[in-house]
Amino acid sequence: MAKLFLLRHLKSQWNEENRFSGWTDMPISLEGRKDAVKKAKEIFKTRIDEVFTSPLFRNVDTVVRVLEAGKQKYPIFIPRDGGKAQKWGDYFEGPRNFMPVYVSENLNERHYGSLEGLDKKKTMVKYGEEKVQLWRRDYNTAPPGGGESMKDVYKKRIVPFYEKYVEKDLKAGKNVLIVSSHNPLRALVKHIEKISDKDVINVEIGYGALLEYDINKAGLPKKRLFDNIRT
Repeated sequence: MAKLFLLRHLKSQWNEENRFSGWTDMPISLEGRKDAVKKAKEIFKTRIDEVFTSPLFRNVDTVVRVLEAGKQKYPIFIPRDGGKAQKWGDYFEGPRNFMPVYVSENLNERHYGSLEGLDKKKTMVKYGEEKVQLWRRDYNTAPPGGGESMKDVYKKRIVPFYEKYVEKDLKAGKNVLIVSSHNPLRALVKHIEKISDKDVINVEIGYGALLEYDINKAGLPKKRLFDNIRT
């Protein structure tokens, strides 16, 4: 039985300012940094064999801060599906003295199109709360200006990546930590727990929230723990 941890990145500066982030880079906020120790204590009760994350700075920064707070091995960032090196052995031979952190744009937050950088409350006043909620949480609705829908993230990025890389390692008995943004993790929860297209609108994962799954050799979750999650 392997363990899968899903960690939403620590609270970022734009989260604190209540702005749409999408693919825009920004640092972790002071409040978010303080949460790293708590998350490390929860995660590293278990041996973690590898980490997956996106190249967005708030995700990479979360990985570094959590590993440091948990006194873990130093991270080595390795491109998973966008560069020449695809596995640990492409970089090092012999005993592994570092934590492999596999990086892929497939784990990026959804692109929010013309909403990126906008204040969420002001956007609701302009367009209406119902429409903005659909842009943010509905499975089929994409934000204006070329944004991605949850369906885009789910079908084109998250599920293919999970099945090609993560699921294989879980079935091999590796304990995996995925650090990503809200909508990629919502998509993973939908896939793992078989949540319907209609009901995924109700899935919320707070800043720095942590989910833990026990995964059997067939790739199926046996149990689930919650931390700041709503379904």
